[in-house]
Amino acid sequence: MSRSDYAVAPIDAVQLETRAQELASRSIKQRAKLEGLRLSIRMMDLTTLEGMDTPEKVRQVCRKAAQPMPARPDIPSCAAVCVYPDLVAIAVDCLRETRVRVASVATGFPSGRTDLETKLRETRLAVAAGASEIDMVIDRGAFLCGRYAQVHDEIAAIKDACGDAGLKVILETGELRTYDNIRRACQIALEAGGDFLKTSTGKVAPASTLPVVLLLLESAREWYLKTGSIVGVKAAGGIRTAKDALKYLVLVNETCGDLWLTPDRFRFGASSLLNDVLMQIEKERLGRYQRPVDFSAD
Repeated sequence: MSRSDYAVAPIDAVQLETRAQELASRSIKQRAKLEGLRLSIRMMDLTTLEGMDTPEKVRQVCRKAAQPMPARPDIPSCAAVCVYPDLVAIAVDCLRETRVRVASVATGFPSGRTDLETKLRETRLAVAAGASEIDMVIDRGAFLCGRYAQVHDEIAAIKDACGDAGLKVILETGELRTYDNIRRACQIALEAGGDFLKTSTGKVAPASTLPVVLLLLESAREWYLKTGSIVGVKAAGGIRTAKDALKYLVLVNETCGDLWLTPDRFRFGASSLLNDVLMQIEKERLGRYQRPVDFSAD
C-alpha cells in the first residue's frame, strides 16, 4: 500500500474545534449529571503504568476498580485495570471474582520502538497470562515517514496475536501533528482490525483533547455506516475532572448516539479521574464536598 491508498479528505480544523467546543459547553443538570458520573466510572480503565509498579500497588488498584467506594455498594465498578504485561497475572488473580477486565499495554509501550517479533511475543505473553484486552502503540516513526503499509501490517499481526482478546490501537495523537494525520491513522487502524481507537499513552502531551476525540468518534461512526462494524473509542491522557468526563460523554452521545454510551464502546484511560468523579457524586448526595483525603490516593 502506498501513501495514496490512505488518502483522506482534508480536515477543517476550525470547524472541528468549533463543533467540539459547542458540544462541550452544553449543561448537564441534576439526575442526568449523576447518571453521567456513574456511567463514567463504568467506562474507566483504571491504570497504573509506572516503572516503580509493584504487585501490591497493582492489587490496590484492582481493589479500587472493583469497589471504588466500599461503603457505597451502589457505586459501579470500573471497566478494566490496565497494567504492564509482567503484572497481568497478579491483576487477573485479584479480579477473578469480579466483572472488571484486565488490560495490558504491549508492543514496546510507550515508544513502540522494538521489532515486530518482540511485539508479538509481548502480546502473546500478556494474553496467555489472562489479559482480555491489549492496548498497543503504533510505530509513529514509520507512520510519519509514510510507511503506512508497515503500520497496517503490524496492527493486523498484533490483532491476530490477541486471539480472543480485544485490541485497542494507541495512535499517540500528540505526535501525529495534524488532524489529517490522525484521521489517516484512524483509517489504517480500522482497516487493520482494531477494536478501539485510543488517543494516547498518557506519556506524551498533548494527549486527549476534545477535538481529537471528536475526530476519532466521527471515524468510528463513518466506519459503522460503511461496514456495519462497531469500533470503540478510548480517551486517555490528561482527563482529570468529572466536569471533563461529562464533556466527553456529550461528544459521544451527540456524535455516535446510544450505541456508544457503554463501556464496550467508550472508555476513559484514568489514573486520577476516579477520585474527582467520586467526590462529585458525594457532593450531589450530601450537598457538600468531601475532603480529598476521604478518598484513597490510588
